[in-house]
Amino acid sequence: MKKMKSERTREEILDKAWDLVAQGGANVSMADIAKAVGITRQSIYIHFKSRGGLLDALVKRADERENIIENLEQAIETVSASERLDKCLTVWFEFVPIIHPVATDLIALRKHDPDAAFAWNDRMKDLHGIFHRLTESLARDEKLSPLWSASDAADYLWVSVSMQSWDLFVGDRGWSPMRASKTLKKSMAQLLLIP
Repeated sequence: MKKMKSERTREEILDKAWDLVAQGGANVSMADIAKAVGITRQSIYIHFKSRGGLLDALVKRADERENIIENLEQAIETVSASERLDKCLTVWFEFVPIIHPVATDLIALRKHDPDAAFAWNDRMKDLHGIFHRLTESLARDEKLSPLWSASDAADYLWVSVSMQSWDLFVGDRGWSPMRASKTLKKSMAQLLLIP
């Protein structure tokens, strides 16, 4: 019973932290989160050990809620190479607006906040790994353009469809999320796949 209460408290911390970060950015303090949950700051540290642990758990929880890793892995199982690439990118671009409020702040904070850097880099390592599996599958099926190695294609794909690229199109240039998604998917197919 105690474990169940502990799990509920942990989930409540994550839910309140997500709401606060979405409203005010990732600079929200542990004290603010504790106050919103109605617990002490020390209680948050008992659950997450550090601010980095909380941020990492926050991003992982978003991943889990949206089944991002599972959905990307299912997309990699698609038979047709062009559909495989399209489905993977569709899954990613449907997730981007959901994680955007937390992600943009983590990206900005990571230059001077090791906790934020850890949280963001941990998640991006997983995404890069999935993109590498995708490009390896394209190479194995002889559908990856001979101009690319699977490793270089994964790097290029990861950078090109990153949160930062999406944010430049949608935030800075005013493109709709659908237009950005469609354009990036089309350009990746043209660059990476054998026609």
